[in-house]
Amino acid sequence: MQDGWAGRKRSVAIGGTAMAYIEIGGAEPPLVLIHGFTDTSRSFSLLVPYLEGRRLIIPDLRGHGASQAGTSRLGPADFADDLAALIARLQLVQPVLVGHSLGSMIAIKTVSRHPALAGGLVLLAGTLQPEIPDAHPMVVGVQSLRDPISPTDPFYAYWHACEADVPRDFLAMAAAEASTMPAPRWRVILEQVRRTDLTAAARSVKVDTLIVNGGRDPLFDSMHRKRLVEAFPTAAVVEAADCGHNPHWEDPALIAQLISAHFPAHREPRRMSQP
Repeated sequence: MQDGWAGRKRSVAIGGTAMAYIEIGGAEPPLVLIHGFTDTSRSFSLLVPYLEGRRLIIPDLRGHGASQAGTSRLGPADFADDLAALIARLQLVQPVLVGHSLGSMIAIKTVSRHPALAGGLVLLAGTLQPEIPDAHPMVVGVQSLRDPISPTDPFYAYWHACEADVPRDFLAMAAAEASTMPAPRWRVILEQVRRTDLTAAARSVKVDTLIVNGGRDPLFDSMHRKRLVEAFPTAAVVEAADCGHNPHWEDPALIAQLISAHFPAHREPRRMSQP
C-alpha cells in the first residue's frame, strides 16, 4: 500500500490552487480524514484497511504533499476554508471530520466557520491552544532544519516517535514526503499554529464529537485534554492509554473501531465523485 499511495491521488482546483486527495468508495456518511502538520494523506494509510466499506476522503492540506501552497497564509483558518471548499466540490453530505493533531484544529475551525457542513467530529491527539514554548524540542528542531531536508535527519526520531512498533516503510515514506516541504514553510506553519487559540471556536460547535487522546502523548498532555473536554462537554472521550501522539499509527485497529462505533455507516454507498 505504501508504494502505491501517491499514485491514487486526484487533484481539484480549490481557491486557485491544486488540492490533492484520495477517495475510497463506500458507505455513508463519508469520513474526511485530515492529517497533521508536515504529514500528507499517507498519515491515514495504516488506518484505511480497518475502515473497509466506508467512504473515505483523504486530502493533502495546502502546502503539504501533492497540494500546492499558493500565495495564501498557511494557518488553521486557511486550511479550514480549503477543506470546506473540497467538501462542497465533492458534494459530501454531512461528513464526519476526523482530524489528527493540527488536523483536529482544522476540523474544529471548519465546523465553527461552516456550522451546517459536518455531521460529526473526531479529534485525535488534539488541542485548542498549543502553547508550545520557544525552548520546546519541536520548535528548536524545526528552527534548525535547512534545505534540502534529509529524510534521515535526526529530528525525525523525535518528530515521528511512537509508543508502538510502526511499519518502517511507512515511517520512511512519511519522512520522505515531509522533507519535500521547504524548511521556511515548516517554520511559517508552526508559528501560525503556536499563535492559535480555538477555545471560543470550539464552544460554538454543536455537532456530535468524539475525543481520542494518547495516554502517553508527549506533545498534548492531560492539560490539553482537559481543555477539550471543557469545551465539548457532551463529547465522548476515550484515552488510548498505550498510545502517544500518533494513535492512528500506533493502534489503527482501535482507532477505527472507536470511529465506526461512534459514527456507524447508515446509508447505501454512492458512486465516487468526479474530480
